[in-house]
Amino acid sequence: MEKFNIQSNNEGISRVENYISMLCGEKNVYNHFATISMAVLQAVENAVVHGNKNDASKVVSIECGEFLGGIYFEVEDQGDGFDFAQYGNLPAAGGKGDGIFMMKLLADKMEYSKQGRCVRMEFLIKGIDAADAMKRRSTLARFHALGSVNV
Repeated sequence: MEKFNIQSNNEGISRVENYISMLCGEKNVYNHFATISMAVLQAVENAVVHGNKNDASKVVSIECGEFLGGIYFEVEDQGDGFDFAQYGNLPAAGGKGDGIFMMKLLADKMEYSKQGRCVRMEFLIKGIDAADAMKRRSTLARFHALGSVNV
């Protein structure tokens, strides 16, 4: 697991993009760069603009790590949070929620915590085949629901 902070500005966003590029090269999963970077950079931009309100004195925390079958990113801002349940299904009129919709579409799993100040996105690296990825997601969901290995 690696965790770092960026300031709420464009330089911070560029730093995250460079980090994702380096990570994908390191993990030999560069073919996933576009999917991962588009989703994570959207989350970071949302944190900077909507969460921290472009306040450069506030930071955005980014955590990245591995889980069985993939890579996860958590992006957390220092804002007030928001009601994330009303966003992400389909973009609303006027583009409201487009970024969250895209993040949800690109990540294999996405969930908010801390009253909407933190988003976790998981990207299945091993599950390139859509049917295999769905089977894995279903199995993981049952595993977590049952809390045991017997799924």
